Amino acid sequence: MGHLDHAAFGILTPALSYLMAVIGAALGLRCTVRALSTTGRARRNWLLTAASAIGTGIWTMHFVAMLGFAVRGTDIRYDVPLTVLSLLVAVLVVGAGVFCVGYGRDPVRALLIGGLSTGLGVASMHYLGMAALRLHGSVHYDPLLVALSVAIAVVAATAALWAALHIKSPLAVAVASLVMGAAVSSMHYTGMLAVSVDVAPVAGRLPGAGAMQFIFPLAVGLGSYLFVTAAFVALSPTAGERAAYVSAGRDEDTDQDHDIPGKAMGAAPPMAPGPTGPIAAAPSAPAPTTTA
Repeated sequence: MGHLDHAAFGILTPALSYLMAVIGAALGLRCTVRALSTTGRARRNWLLTAASAIGTGIWTMHFVAMLGFAVRGTDIRYDVPLTVLSLLVAVLVVGAGVFCVGYGRDPVRALLIGGLSTGLGVASMHYLGMAALRLHGSVHYDPLLVALSVAIAVVAATAALWAALHIKSPLAVAVASLVMGAAVSSMHYTGMLAVSVDVAPVAGRLPGAGAMQFIFPLAVGLGSYLFVTAAFVALSPTAGERAAYVSAGRDEDTDQDHDIPGKAMGAAPPMAPGPTGPIAAAPSAPAPTTTA
């Protein structure tokens, strides 16, 4: 059995993976809060942004952590199609849960269904990513630890969606994001503790792409997407700020109307000038006289 190292680069990869999970959770929560305060197309767009942020954050967290994963006695490579599929599954299934909460009429039912869907999506992403591993040997899992990791994913997802429904202030969202990042990281490393590898050295090159050739550039790109999205969300006015801006504009227009002479008093506008001055009313003709 090969020796597994989950932190080949020391604390660097666990810390960076936790940061990615926190950023994804914070963005997802903020976007969901924005969505619940809007309607129509705006709500849909905010929910799409939330789904992409949470899914991308969780996927980036997983594979940044996997950069520090090593097995003594074998190289590790990744199947590219399966790795990309794990990203799509993360975004799509998380999106289903977020939309369930965003459009559900029964909050409790929507929360439970959305939390279950999102949690299973997170777990599916994790184990699809693990299925993409290519190494000299065979990978085995402890069923109890796998079940525990899935349970952690479902509980964490449900808690995140509950926070999106009930937590509004930026400070509370920040605290909830830190907790969610810890929960997602716990799910990942619980799943990794379930792994054991029987190394069987075989001559020949492993198929797939190396971590630094494929995973690292993709993780950097998705991490950059998260930071750009964070800037966009921070600079976008909230519904309350937009309403206050519109109200201030109306008040300013009203003040300008009061400043126009005569308009505020209801007086008639001045007479238009004629060819030689203001047009005045013509004098009335004298009444005709009669003779006897």
